[in-house]
Amino acid sequence: MPRVKLFDENEVLTKAMNLFWKQGYSATSIRDLVSHLGINRASLYDTFGDKEQLFKKSFELYRKSSMEGLTLFFQSQPNVRDGFSKLFNNAIEEAIVDKDRKGCFVVNITTELIPNDESLLKVLESNKQDIENLFYEYLKKGKEKGQIIDSKDLKSISSLFYTLYSGIKVVSKIETNKKELTNSVNLALSLLV
Repeated sequence: MPRVKLFDENEVLTKAMNLFWKQGYSATSIRDLVSHLGINRASLYDTFGDKEQLFKKSFELYRKSSMEGLTLFFQSQPNVRDGFSKLFNNAIEEAIVDKDRKGCFVVNITTELIPNDESLLKVLESNKQDIENLFYEYLKKGKEKGQIIDSKDLKSISSLFYTLYSGIKVVSKIETNKKELTNSVNLALSLLV
């Protein structure tokens, strides 16, 4: 008779994601995971596989929830310039209040694990493309509504905004100077007018 799981897999995956995000992949041991997740080693392996499989599943959860969050956020922002301003300023505020200075999980993984993991590189490339496409579609709606002049290169702007969004989360791990970060955001947003 199979054992009944006494834990919520999604909840455990979320806890694993947060631990990997805070400590990094290499610095997180199986012992850390068992202790932090509140499940025994056998349950961890039976449910999620080894450390690498758990990491990749937790990272996929992060990607999925981030994309869903961004999509819902943009749907609630009818003005594109204001929407991007809020997005970037939210990133700055989150960075300032994050006492662990975790930064961005995607960026952390990129700097820690690439170029040694080819399968992860493909996932990260796909993540970048997905976010840039989301930014592009939002910018395109703004252009259709007359919020952005027709001559703007939306593909280049979406790429720049992705870089800025990621960069805010990197720089904030070192320095959380709100004024400097806000000035950079305002300069980038000036491209929309």
